[in-house]
Amino acid sequence: MQAGYTCHRCLKGLKQPIARPGKFVARRRPVTTTQVRFAADVAPPRRTRHPIHSTQTKYETWRKDAARTGPAIAPEIPPQERVLLLPDNLFHSFSNSPAPRIRERAAFMKSHAYCPHPAHRQTRIATSPYDSEARKGNDASALPPAHVRFECPDCGIPTYCSEDHWADDYESHLEICDTLRQANEDDHDLNSGRFFPEFEYPPEQMEEILTNMYSWDTYLYTREYEAMNNERSLRQATRLLTYPMTIGSVIHELSPYNLRNGLTADGLKSFTALRHSLHTPRDGRDSTVKGIKPIPAPVRIFILGARAESSLPREVWLQLDYIFPRTRMHIIFIGPESMINRDHEFPLPERNARNPFGRIVEDRLGGYTKISTYVEYYHTMHKAQYFQPFDPYFDCFVLFHPGLGHPASAHEWEETLPQLLETKVPVICTGYSEWDMARDKEWVFDKMKGEVDMLIEPRENIFRSMRWDLNDLDPGDVSCGNWGLWAFRGKRYEAQAKGGIFTL
Repeated sequence: MQAGYTCHRCLKGLKQPIARPGKFVARRRPVTTTQVRFAADVAPPRRTRHPIHSTQTKYETWRKDAARTGPAIAPEIPPQERVLLLPDNLFHSFSNSPAPRIRERAAFMKSHAYCPHPAHRQTRIATSPYDSEARKGNDASALPPAHVRFECPDCGIPTYCSEDHWADDYESHLEICDTLRQANEDDHDLNSGRFFPEFEYPPEQMEEILTNMYSWDTYLYTREYEAMNNERSLRQATRLLTYPMTIGSVIHELSPYNLRNGLTADGLKSFTALRHSLHTPRDGRDSTVKGIKPIPAPVRIFILGARAESSLPREVWLQLDYIFPRTRMHIIFIGPESMINRDHEFPLPERNARNPFGRIVEDRLGGYTKISTYVEYYHTMHKAQYFQPFDPYFDCFVLFHPGLGHPASAHEWEETLPQLLETKVPVICTGYSEWDMARDKEWVFDKMKGEVDMLIEPRENIFRSMRWDLNDLDPGDVSCGNWGLWAFRGKRYEAQAKGGIFTL
């Protein structure tokens, strides 16, 4: 039947998908953040593509029951809690936001964040020259610390204790005011209730179609993502894709990092070996008896200190597998925080002789990818020789925002760092800023006394997140995920022949 001879109401019904018994079908219509989470909890194993975890406590009990029983439909959300914001109505002050979740964040900021005005005394030791606490003193005449109460009318974020301090320090606040306003609108966009086509990820494509890793634009175009016609959609999409694509941009054969763009001679040697295993030539393998060929070992990517990246939807991590056809890949998350807020998905298994470290395995995800998660420190597993032997052709370490030189986390890496360098395997690190990476690099070289080879010099990450995120404990501290990138490995000594004698 043609659309021209069907009434509007019937045509709308024909376009809706047919629901299978016992399953919830998510329709292409504007939905709220809570509804998106419900769809993911009700229809396992397909996970939500929405990046924000809901914090509405009244539905926590229902979610736990849904994970066990799997009801057919989600409970209806009260009409007064539904939020629908248009693209031209995304700016609201946090305290007066129509989204309950953002109002909760505003209340948290006002009870935990401190005013950055230099007239107050310090509340903690400054961690960088750009820290707002570095401007403060500890003089007896200084004002006592005060929580933020006043919301800037231009950015809508609670940043100062009073309007007088905001006006007096306006020049300093003006440096980040536009960025704070952009973060404000992006947060309201995530809670706007609209449908997010930027979280629809393309499947595996033909091997003959090469993926261009020159920039975000060329990657999204050659991988045939949904068209993103505004910068806000690009910022939302890259917030999740920055993790797998940061890895892919370094180890891919068409990597934008070369000898003219940060890659060193030692880096060229290390990553060439890894790319040799990732981009295997056609060997005539097929389903017939004559086409049976030996299957090479999977490429192992160890992500140490895993936190938020371990809870990303698995469709996001599959994008890394799709740019390496015919290659088996094993992604391994290791860290004490690798399973935070995921107990309802995968209860931690009991540790026994067959599974001494409580490994959680996720296979059959699609493609040739397997994901394993360990809630344990890496140095403990390294001492047990759990992953040995390591091979520079098949192994790689990744550290997302490790804070190697940060005073609060440096002690956790002192035992792990020598073990990483001992493997002679590439170690890829990211940082929140140029100063953050410089501090981590200085700490590594100081601890290892120069026994380190630089593979990629610290520089801005081409596949960084384009979205700026707020620190609720310090609203003036804005950052974007994986802003910078650098890589290193344990120093290798090669013998060279001079006059018939081999020397190091």
